[in-house]
Amino acid sequence: MESTPIVTKYQSHEGDTGSVKVQVALLTERINELTEHLKEHKKDFDSRFGLLKMVGRRRRLLNYLSSTEPDVYKGFIADLGLRK
Repeated sequence: MESTPIVTKYQSHEGDTGSVKVQVALLTERINELTEHLKEHKKDFDSRFGLLKMVGRRRRLLNYLSSTEPDVYKGFIADLGLRK
């Protein structure tokens, strides 16, 4: 099974698909895609609810990363282009 370019970029070792950085990067990609979808389909409330759940999950993962590795966190959110 081949890894996506995002997984390859953020994994800490070969075969790493579940680390916090990989999960946040994948969630960020999905959030950006869904945001574009919702710009066109303004009344798609089910997708909007899913988007809010993904944003909350990403926020919790980022909070964990900031409490365990603050130096990695700062560079990581700058790399992804996130605010905080």
